Amino acid sequence: MWFNLISERMYMNCTFLDAKWHHIKMGRRKSKRKPPPKKKMTGNLDTQFTCPFCNHEKSCDVKMERSRNTGIISCTVCLEEFQTPITYLSEPVDVYSDWIDACEAANQ
Repeated sequence: MWFNLISERMYMNCTFLDAKWHHIKMGRRKSKRKPPPKKKMTGNLDTQFTCPFCNHEKSCDVKMERSRNTGIISCTVCLEEFQTPITYLSEPVDVYSDWIDACEAANQ
């Protein structure tokens, strides 16, 4: 009786494998696909931004003075200027975000 139960389960397992995985041979491992290559970042980050005071687009230029460890952002229209310390990992967008954060802190 127990033998019939075991043989029935084995038969069910084999039919399940045959129905879905008929292309897999017994004793072989399933081959793995190589992962797709990672896409590299193609675009550059902006160096010109919208001024928070006069709202002119692309009127603020960022200068990164790595020798002095300072980032300077200035508006060419309203002549507003902001200076912040930077590290070797800093980008112009970091200087702009520091300026926006300082403006929000001053308004509160």
